[in-house]
Amino acid sequence: MKKVIILFTLILSAHLSMAQEASPKGNYELASRFSPEKLKKMIFSTSVSPHWLKNSDRFWYEYETSDGKNWYLVNPANRTKTALFDKDVLAAQLTLAVKDPFDGQHLDLKDLKFLENENALEFTVKSTEEVLKKDWEEIKAKNRNAKDSLEKKTFTFRYSLSDRSLREIEDPEEKKKRLAWANISPDSSKVVFAKNENLYWMDKENFLKAVKDEKDSTIVEHPLTEDGEKDYSYGSSGRGDDNVEEEKKKDDRKRAMVYWSANSNEFVLTRTDARHVKDLWVLHNTRNPRPTLETYKYAMPGEKEQPQTDLLHFSFEKGKMNKLDISTFKDQTIGVWAADLKASQQDDEFKPVKWLGDENFFYFSITSRDLKRIDICRWNISENKKEVLVEERSNTYIDVQKPHLISNGNEFIHWSERDGWGHFYLYDVGGKMIRQLTSGPFHTESIERVDERNRTLYFSANGREKNEDPYYLHLYKVSLNGGAITLLNQGNYDHSVSINDNATFFVNNYSRVNTSPVSTLHDNQGRKIMDLEEADLSSLFAAGYKFPEPYRIKADDGITDLYGVMYKPFDFDSTKKYPIIEYVYPGPQTEAVNKSFGRSMDRIDRLAQLGFVVVTVGNRGGHPARSKWYHNYGYGNLRDYGLADKKAAVEQLADRHPFIDRSKVGIHGHSGGGFMSTAAMLVYPDFFKVAVSSAGNHENNIYNRWWSEKHHGVKEVVTPKGDTTFVYQIEKNPDLAKNLKGHLLLVTGDVDNNVHPAHTIRMADALIKANKRFDFIILPGQRHGFGDMTEYFFWRMADYYVKHLLGDNSPPPVDMLEIQREKPLK
Repeated sequence: MKKVIILFTLILSAHLSMAQEASPKGNYELASRFSPEKLKKMIFSTSVSPHWLKNSDRFWYEYETSDGKNWYLVNPANRTKTALFDKDVLAAQLTLAVKDPFDGQHLDLKDLKFLENENALEFTVKSTEEVLKKDWEEIKAKNRNAKDSLEKKTFTFRYSLSDRSLREIEDPEEKKKRLAWANISPDSSKVVFAKNENLYWMDKENFLKAVKDEKDSTIVEHPLTEDGEKDYSYGSSGRGDDNVEEEKKKDDRKRAMVYWSANSNEFVLTRTDARHVKDLWVLHNTRNPRPTLETYKYAMPGEKEQPQTDLLHFSFEKGKMNKLDISTFKDQTIGVWAADLKASQQDDEFKPVKWLGDENFFYFSITSRDLKRIDICRWNISENKKEVLVEERSNTYIDVQKPHLISNGNEFIHWSERDGWGHFYLYDVGGKMIRQLTSGPFHTESIERVDERNRTLYFSANGREKNEDPYYLHLYKVSLNGGAITLLNQGNYDHSVSINDNATFFVNNYSRVNTSPVSTLHDNQGRKIMDLEEADLSSLFAAGYKFPEPYRIKADDGITDLYGVMYKPFDFDSTKKYPIIEYVYPGPQTEAVNKSFGRSMDRIDRLAQLGFVVVTVGNRGGHPARSKWYHNYGYGNLRDYGLADKKAAVEQLADRHPFIDRSKVGIHGHSGGGFMSTAAMLVYPDFFKVAVSSAGNHENNIYNRWWSEKHHGVKEVVTPKGDTTFVYQIEKNPDLAKNLKGHLLLVTGDVDNNVHPAHTIRMADALIKANKRFDFIILPGQRHGFGDMTEYFFWRMADYYVKHLLGDNSPPPVDMLEIQREKPLK
């Protein structure tokens, strides 16, 4: 008997040993090799961001590689690219001036801009010398626990391109100070702001006093209103402050979002009455010395109490605030449009907010609560009346864009999805359509530039080029007089462009998820002028990085094409079986499928390195950059509309690739993806086995009205008496809690004032009442994006999938060594 027991023990030990050897381990080392901190040292510049100059077609840009930063000046007319300065010479000059050592390879110049003569630069550098913060007394008064009174001294320099000389600007007041509350008129003569819920203005002389000292008691402020009150204010709400901070700041000047006339004599603004909107709260548990409450207004879908918005016009000449009669729909939304900025204004410190229009008219939109009716309007100032130019109507929600006004004053360009695709239309200012400028089964994205002298519209669009991923953006042009569309940047890539003010040249940045980013310069005929840059990914590849793989599949209907990306472990072995994880976001305002090469690898590339195949894919009802049918597919079914396509994607990929283990399917998403990943576990509990659902809006009946009512739909009901009410009904994740079979991890920040923690807590409540085992993490002090706990969350998510999908039950150490290795030395 003793021999039998010994033999049985040996056999059992051998089987356990074999099982342990067969069970894959989570590859934490490979995943940690591509942490955000390490990626900063392996991925540098990936695109050229041109700073177009005002007096020529030239531009400058900064570009970083593994050899450091470089600054270039490009002259398209001469086809030249030259360094702005000799980095080693400049480093020596800075060393002499600042008394800190600088070298050319490690220059870090901030706030670089060309001066008006375009023959000199201005920039700042920080030194090791510490000085007392100028506003330290104010900081201390607001926060008695503040301790860091010193800051690194900042030096400002001007550099001459002609003689290569460097001069320090010694008077710090010579550099303009930005005051966030100041809304400055175009001619700089007036500054409008809010204070104690009312509207004020001051002249330039008094504003300059405020620049020097905001507490100067001699500053003269002129009140414009007296009827402002909390939640019916003329200024910003201070959203994001807890009640203690709000009380401290109640007498501070605040930003008022006014839109100026070009002559600085008038402005318009919206004022929102949220007094009857119900409150919501989050509790700051980790605040010192005691927890604090944050109270804010939050309109939920279906609720009767909604914000009401006024449109106001003020004339300094008349000294009168005029509330405009624009009542059209119940619970309507007003959108005032700002005038476009020129490409060459990018570096301007002072960018006045002008209204879209001229001295006689300004343009705005009025949207019904159900978003099925939108009026494009202008206000006739002299006649004091609203003029409706375009009426957009649909049985599902409508999207619009800001119209582009033609400077002749007689025409404007309007964007609409009225024929099922997003296209541009030319209208006269009386509201009569002149012609449709673009048409066909593709999506126009945005106006990039209008060359009015040559009557040419330059625009970005996707889905027009055959045999390409239909999401890849390209640049096109078309005549305002009608005619054929011309493609300007060919190539099977996702493109982004920057066009100069004269529409003579554009910088073209392009890549795919599986190519290195490239930047080139072209003229307005699409001809390449010169190559600019190709991203330096040498360190990334040296670390073992491999590009992911784009793919195409069919939706669950067997007809609709869906596009996705597959991420494999960099030590991939095709003879092995891998669990698969879907990273999801349902849309409808976007899809979480990368189209170009990017820096962010947290939830896809890096997750795969633990030993998974990670995939992303679109779904019907997702991205708006396809047909309106595709975009609106989920209208009225906001919980389940994308799930069948996510399931079909895994099934088709498993059919194609024997290395995918269809019996081990995980799913993860954040926000809408957190909502979707939990729904997947409950709707298809035998298919999806493990989910990590973070910050999910599990009950869209308590999410914000604007997103929930728009994408799910709200029914407007008019009684025989003429009263209007709104009915909202939606299916929720907690309704299906009893269906859970697999492993579910719910995560939320405790001060998420976007998707309130109640969403996750209610989901947990339903699961507990259904007697289900699940896991729950709350991240203290974190908003919707998890902030400085993002890394902690990633590794807890990694642990969850490693344990429940890989079957690796070896407990990881209590200390998160992957994070601790990234902490900088102090």
